[in-house]
Amino acid sequence: MRTSTWAVVGLSFLAAACGSNVNGSGRTLIQNKGSDTLVNVAQAWAEAYSTVDPSCAVAVSGGGSGTGISSMINGTVELANASRKMKEREFAAARENGVDPVEHIVGFDALVVYLHHDNPLESITIQQLAEIYGDGGSIERWSQLGVTMPAGTSDEIVRVSRQNNSGTYVYFREAVLGKEGRYKLGSLDMHGSKDVVDLVEKTPGAIGYSGLAYATEHVKLVPVSPGEGQGDVMPTVESAVDGTYPIARPLFMYTAGQPTGKVKEYLDWILSDVGQRIILEKGYAPARHF
Repeated sequence: MRTSTWAVVGLSFLAAACGSNVNGSGRTLIQNKGSDTLVNVAQAWAEAYSTVDPSCAVAVSGGGSGTGISSMINGTVELANASRKMKEREFAAARENGVDPVEHIVGFDALVVYLHHDNPLESITIQQLAEIYGDGGSIERWSQLGVTMPAGTSDEIVRVSRQNNSGTYVYFREAVLGKEGRYKLGSLDMHGSKDVVDLVEKTPGAIGYSGLAYATEHVKLVPVSPGEGQGDVMPTVESAVDGTYPIARPLFMYTAGQPTGKVKEYLDWILSDVGQRIILEKGYAPARHF
């Protein structure tokens, strides 16, 4: 994660920890760590909750889904954010540590395929994405997709991806390449969700994948089709909710056993109408209708 993002995390923590009428000695601290996809909305939840329960502080940090899950298993955080389901080896490690993880779906996200703003490509299929990103895939140049790049821009496809501790990395691999699929070597692997979009914005010929909440007017969102002739679907909150967008996913928080006390109260609030409006405002689909 970039330094500027960590600065925002720090400010988020202070906002949560220093709510009105808070006495530091009597405050309950909830550690919340993990998915970079979820970090922005997690910060927003923490800040808003400081006014709901000033006796409870929520400290938010990113680092990736795998990092958050490991921290939950090791008992250093109460809530692990994840943009993918826990793996069987993670459940096994938890059991060995006497932990029984419980999964909570807190929202849904459309995993967007981002292009440089000047790229003329109008749509892409899952199979074409697999040929671009997958080991052994044949697509290396935009001309292979029938695209003529603007003058002065290389025809070579610049693949932007995430590091392998990212839930986004894992979910994209499984959804696009299949559970046994492997990525091609030679991609530019970024630490954070925002970093992917920033690099695509600055790199003619680039393609990347990241959460819908990180979309800006400076990059192009390309519709995705499940297969040739099956119709293109634009990534939106609505298409994530109704399941028509082919790379939509649930977003999770994991706890070590059933949550109790302040942690349960916080999770209940996240799933309340107020908490779900916040995730909607941040560009994600809510976990429930309200």
